[in-house]
Amino acid sequence: MRVELRHARLVAAIASAGSISSAATQLNLPQPALSSQLRRLEREFGGELFVRSHHGVVPTPLGERLIPMLVDLARRGDAVIAEVAAQSTEVLRVGNVEWTPPTLKDAIAACLPSAEVQTETVDPVDAMSAVAEGLLTLALVPGPPDRQSADFRKLPLSTAVVVREPVWLALPLGHPLSAGGPVGAAEVRCLDWVRYARGHWFHDHEDAAFADLVEGRPAPAHRVRGHHEAMSWVREAGVAALTVPTGATKDVSLVPVTGAHVCELLLVWRTGSLSRSTVATLVENVRRYYCDYARTIPRFWSWMVAHSEDFREVERHLTKPPQNVPGSD
Repeated sequence: MRVELRHARLVAAIASAGSISSAATQLNLPQPALSSQLRRLEREFGGELFVRSHHGVVPTPLGERLIPMLVDLARRGDAVIAEVAAQSTEVLRVGNVEWTPPTLKDAIAACLPSAEVQTETVDPVDAMSAVAEGLLTLALVPGPPDRQSADFRKLPLSTAVVVREPVWLALPLGHPLSAGGPVGAAEVRCLDWVRYARGHWFHDHEDAAFADLVEGRPAPAHRVRGHHEAMSWVREAGVAALTVPTGATKDVSLVPVTGAHVCELLLVWRTGSLSRSTVATLVENVRRYYCDYARTIPRFWSWMVAHSEDFREVERHLTKPPQNVPGSD
């Protein structure tokens, strides 16, 4: 078996956190996904590295031999990648979750004209690993619902909040609830739902939003793998879905939710790989780009302007004229 740096980093995170759930939060991974990766790795090693219990994990005899070596490999690999990345910023490789508008690449290239910008659409799990390993320079990813409890100081990554997006309701055009104000539990109790597949980054946010909105988690008519599939079901099957406003499409109604759950959009880069001035330029321009995009979603843009206190990161852009406004699909 070829042991890769991501394997060493995974084991190091679990050993440091003391539990798989805590390590999953630190790595911005769903817990089932991390457990599955660990099981595959242990099969390759020929035995379990950790004994699992409700109290956390402890090393097995095999783990006691291998874990210190893997932790050292992760530390040394991280140091090498940080040094190489700090010396090479000619190509800026940017990952973005779900789908990537062509105008995002143009917006980043415009603010850093000396760099060649390459973009790709990635899964959040892959994005975090790719940034940590130096395969991506930076990524735009959603933060996990409980990011506040994670100790990001243990990771070789730095983050900045671009914006905090509310989780709203997507309904078919013409639905009785589509023209009203913020909806609450009483209005949504009888809706039929399409929900996100377990393992999709939005699934945990959806669960958190449902916990605030209704009693229990409604059984779905279907589970989807992405925003556009969810919006297709809303449009064609007449069901409801939860979404962030930028995940909705023009052929559905976007409706605010009372006490909406909030999803952070993060800019993530490897600590030390970018200068402070470059980071500041990127963060500012990505925030402006987000606002230009939000202008193409009239109901959301009006909400942002009217509730600027909820959008502190981008507040300065809410009253400015748009730059190059991107398309919304």
